[in-house]
Amino acid sequence: MRDLLTPIPDGHYELKSFSTDEGQSVVTAFAVFHGTQSGPGPADPPTGKTVAADYVYAMQFDGDRIQHMTKIWNDAHSLQQLGWA
Repeated sequence: MRDLLTPIPDGHYELKSFSTDEGQSVVTAFAVFHGTQSGPGPADPPTGKTVAADYVYAMQFDGDRIQHMTKIWNDAHSLQQLGWA
């Protein structure tokens, strides 16, 4: 995510939901990433286009440590919004 802020310096997320399933030791976070390509990146000059991308992190815990994490995200849709694909 850090490198994404070079082409999209105003990138930020809007947390929509955060949940825990203690029985399964799973935590999920659903958010929307927002930003505009105004910095250097795949498109030069910057496209000035915006992105609003839903994503979910599903984290399986072992005690207080993340054992496994999956990010669910439609990357093709996000790249199209930005004019990169």
